[in-house]
Amino acid sequence: MVNNIYNSLIQNCFKDRFLFLLVSILCLLIFTPIFQGIIGVHILMNVFITAILIFGTYAASKKTYIAITAVSLALPMLVLIWTSHFVDIPFLVFMGDCFAIAFLAFLVIVILSFIFSEHEVTINVIYASIVVYLLIAIMWAFVYSVLESIHPGSFAAGEGQIEAGRRLYIYYSFVTITTLGYGDITPTTDLSNTFSFLEAVTGQLYIAILIARLVGIQIAQSMNKRAS
Repeated sequence: MVNNIYNSLIQNCFKDRFLFLLVSILCLLIFTPIFQGIIGVHILMNVFITAILIFGTYAASKKTYIAITAVSLALPMLVLIWTSHFVDIPFLVFMGDCFAIAFLAFLVIVILSFIFSEHEVTINVIYASIVVYLLIAIMWAFVYSVLESIHPGSFAAGEGQIEAGRRLYIYYSFVTITTLGYGDITPTTDLSNTFSFLEAVTGQLYIAILIARLVGIQIAQSMNKRAS
């Protein structure tokens, strides 16, 4: 009886965890450019990134050891991104980006394991699938930021383009993962070229594999319903 109540509480607590994470990601992508004239764009981005860290940790915290790992990666990133806002030390930005890559990669793996362990296509699975795609793009944006820190001039932006920074790399990352390739930002080194095409391939493979998985689950569901 107690176990049933406990399990029920756990299920209710984590029912909408991917929705909250999805909303925080969409806020980062949509509201940052809208409100950048009213609020400092760097502060606004840090606020939304903090929300992603919190809801990302929450989404990944169904098991204790996963929660501990997520927190151990999220906390240093959180401290570093806010400290670098008040103290102009490039190394802090670099380390914050490195922890961001580690945290987002871990989060992607955890959510993917959830998606591929499910046997029903639920709204939570759909939310999780969208979240993973967006997280991959944001993770790659931090990768590009690290590349630029290591080798300044790895990317060339066209005239009138937004200034270099996380927002520029997020834009470039989404253009790359969706294979739009506008050409207003271009990689200029072998390493930045390599990471750019790797992201494009990753995005296409993810969509293909995900669709195959969801279709497979749907077919299995239909067959089970007919059998019963």
